Amino acid sequence: MDSTITVSAPWRSGLRGARANLLPGMVLQLAALALVLGYYHDFRVHAALARLEEFRRSAGFAFGIVSTGVAGGILPFVYLHFGSRDRAGNPRFSWMQGLLLTGFWAYKGLEVDLWYRLQAHVFGSGHDAGTIALKVVMDQFGYCPLFAVPVTAAVYQAIDSRRGEPGLRADLRQPGWYRRRALPVLISNLGVWLPAVAILYALPTPLQLPLQNIVLCFYTLIVAHQTRGELGPAGGPQSRSQ
Repeated sequence: MDSTITVSAPWRSGLRGARANLLPGMVLQLAALALVLGYYHDFRVHAALARLEEFRRSAGFAFGIVSTGVAGGILPFVYLHFGSRDRAGNPRFSWMQGLLLTGFWAYKGLEVDLWYRLQAHVFGSGHDAGTIALKVVMDQFGYCPLFAVPVTAAVYQAIDSRRGEPGLRADLRQPGWYRRRALPVLISNLGVWLPAVAILYALPTPLQLPLQNIVLCFYTLIVAHQTRGELGPAGGPQSRSQ
């Protein structure tokens, strides 16, 4: 019986997160879809995104590092720092935690940028259904479960535990770390990011990271609002990296 509870709990936790993210996730997906449709069918939207695309090319990897650090780290941390306090009235999360969180997401910006470029190199830059499907499968069922989600879950656990790396190491020595820590994140985020990446892969490669940052920014703020007592992705911000 204990074994059954242990095995099923991560699935229940992940499904609770997925249900909580369902409505805001649909809003984010519709907004992203509107942006993509505007790019291909509205000359004003296309012109604006074309200027962004040109700036994105000129900025190189620095764009992803800065924009993802802000979207995934600074904005949700500021919300949590000033909007969530303990019983003594002190901020729950320190500036050092915010610095670590921002540094991590800045690194993720470089990682995701390289991932999108690699996918474009391997599968091409087309926006036909076949190319998009290949990229989505590799992203959501390869990159995320094998690398992005477990790494992000481990980093958030280390930051949120306030015990630092030794606490994470101790937990990693216990059996079933992936099932306990990474699997709930993977399940809860799948409903948001599976459709989202299908939409963003319809854009030219230089515009994929900016759209991902927009979704990431609002998504992390939504999750922060839902779980203001937690910093980590046990119900919290991703996962992703996209």
